[in-house]
Amino acid sequence: MGFSIRKYPLTTISVALVILFYCVFTMVSWAFYPDPYGPSTHYLSRLGNFNYSPFGAYFYNWGCILTGIALIPFFIGLKDWWTENTIQRIIMIVGQVLGVVSGFGLMAIGVFSEDQGEPHMVASSTFFMILFFVLILIIIALFLNPSFNKLVGVYGVGITLSSLAFALTVGGPLTEWYTVFGSLLFIGLLGINTLKIESSNS
Repeated sequence: MGFSIRKYPLTTISVALVILFYCVFTMVSWAFYPDPYGPSTHYLSRLGNFNYSPFGAYFYNWGCILTGIALIPFFIGLKDWWTENTIQRIIMIVGQVLGVVSGFGLMAIGVFSEDQGEPHMVASSTFFMILFFVLILIIIALFLNPSFNKLVGVYGVGITLSSLAFALTVGGPLTEWYTVFGSLLFIGLLGINTLKIESSNS
């Protein structure tokens, strides 16, 4: 049998693209960064700063834009997790709508790079604030679905609350890296869980 993309849920396909786009473009941008760079000393957005990395910045910013675009079908695809429970569905839909908004927020981070100052700060702070509420709402809605892998949910709660705690206490670049890549792992696990559920229902 040949490979067919139609066999896979929209959420699973989209999350694969989200992780691929962000990680690959970030790593390529890092490779072109001319000075020493690392998570303990630099925010991720520094990779998109044309003043520090005139060539590599293109990769990071385009990575944010493409990742933001891929987030939109990812959140739309979460409709597969709707149940007949009206409250569960409302919570999930609100999370999906805010999730789509966060996708546009990530695109804005790529459009308004760090060297543009205030527009970038607004885009970045807005994205992370919305992302926190998105994760909370979606995790609550997922827990209300009996088919959801609760271990994935526990991890999601852990990464969301610990990221908030670190942001309020420690702060700094390392907290941003922890939040971003911890969240990527969560949606990756959710994509796998979605695929398993869809496969078992086929």
